[in-house]
Amino acid sequence: MSERHSTWWKDGVLYQVYPRSFQDSDGDGVGDLRGVIQRLDHLAWIGVDGIWLNPVSPSPNRDWGYDVSDYLDVGREYGGLNALQELIGAAAGLGIRVVLDLVPNHTSDQHPWFVDARSGRDAEHRDWYVWADPASDGGPPNNWRSSFGGPAWTLDKASGQYYLHNFLPYQPDLNWWNEDVRVAFDHILRTWFDRGVAGFRIDVAHAIVKDRLLRDDPVTVSGATAIDEPPVIYSMHRPEVHDVLRRWRAIADAYQPPRVLIGETWVRNLPELASYYGEGGELHLAFNFAFATAPFEASALRAVINATQRALGTHPWPLWTASNHDIGRLATRWASGQEARVRCALFVLLLLRGTPTLYAGDEIGLEDVQMPSSRWRDEGSGPGGRSRDPGRTPIPWEPGPGNGFTPTGVEPWLPIGGVRRPVSEQRADPNSTLVWCRNVIALRRQTRHLASGTQELLDVGDDVLAWRRGHAITVAANLSPTTTTIARHSGELVLASDGVRLADGGDALELPPWGCAVVGA
Repeated sequence: MSERHSTWWKDGVLYQVYPRSFQDSDGDGVGDLRGVIQRLDHLAWIGVDGIWLNPVSPSPNRDWGYDVSDYLDVGREYGGLNALQELIGAAAGLGIRVVLDLVPNHTSDQHPWFVDARSGRDAEHRDWYVWADPASDGGPPNNWRSSFGGPAWTLDKASGQYYLHNFLPYQPDLNWWNEDVRVAFDHILRTWFDRGVAGFRIDVAHAIVKDRLLRDDPVTVSGATAIDEPPVIYSMHRPEVHDVLRRWRAIADAYQPPRVLIGETWVRNLPELASYYGEGGELHLAFNFAFATAPFEASALRAVINATQRALGTHPWPLWTASNHDIGRLATRWASGQEARVRCALFVLLLLRGTPTLYAGDEIGLEDVQMPSSRWRDEGSGPGGRSRDPGRTPIPWEPGPGNGFTPTGVEPWLPIGGVRRPVSEQRADPNSTLVWCRNVIALRRQTRHLASGTQELLDVGDDVLAWRRGHAITVAANLSPTTTTIARHSGELVLASDGVRLADGGDALELPPWGCAVVGA
């Protein structure tokens, strides 16, 4: 097995596809899997190594696929199982792997397991979910809170017990203390691995296992009367979750090539993030949300990168992203819609030691699309309680009505917008953000040190984020609105954004606002 094949997830680029918003192939205003097939040439042209699909399982779509009603099939709106098999084959022909989203924390309340579970206390699947008697006052069994606000418990009046839901009431949490649940998911993993998927992104990997005794999350008292939000240590972040991850890793490693496990890991600190890798026997990759949610400032990002390096050491491989379907797009959150800042953000994301993950539209500087609340489809919420819909809107592929996403005259499921120039126009312009992104990826692919080399952060001033890859390559990005000059490191200018120049006879590197460059021997 070639090194490239065995470590595609390590030295390659991952790309998140939100299927409903990628490409509509059948004219219903909703993206689907055959639409993804139609746009594989775009992903291959960029240089993507793997795509992670947001959930395509059958679902009532109260949380847009994160409320699964069947783990072993594909929803009809996406084209069904045959369409996914076609996508896996077509992507493989271009050297692109397909990673699915696995949602093991909870199901839909319409999943047959839960339909049976709520039919009575003696139902076959009753113990597949987390049930508890009311507290002495008749209220919820403990103080656990839903991630979407309010108590994490809903009373089932028929049985007189509460069921747990860390998210919407329509998403009952599974009981991972039940061995039958674990065996069922062993079968789910093997089924999809046998069908050719390259791995899974595991939704809320940190929250699968709950405290067996259902103890209250502690309340931290600050001062005489103020009560802070309780830290979450019993309703999620349990050490027993690592038993599940080790079990799944053994299944993934039994395949050739081994399948990859990627965790959505919203953790309290970076040492805890490191724990999800285990001793090389749990997750292959774990999303670093301390990085994704940091301000786009050199000092803030430098602190997170430094802390990540200390926590992970040399073996666990970092996973970087700055956008996704929950937190919104980097062009808005980090770049405030400014093209130079978008390019700088892409440059930083793609050249750090680790696996970069682009969210569909990042490569063209797609922004969150503001829309009236009457167009919102999201029943959950993102950080700060806001709607997540502005960061989930369709890709504008071409100019004109429908923007190449859906036929003229068809209303897309969410409004299209958020970019000044669509994909087709940017692809034809060698000076566009899209071509810049492609060029950075190409340099990463062509340069071993940029793909898998060591990394050392450099102290070159408060506004510049700079690091050395391997022994001969220096990467520098000016994360400020003022021109900055730094001492030039030996070598030649390999890649640079507009306005970057060598100054003082070649002894210094001048970076304009949001300018960035790679200097190599």
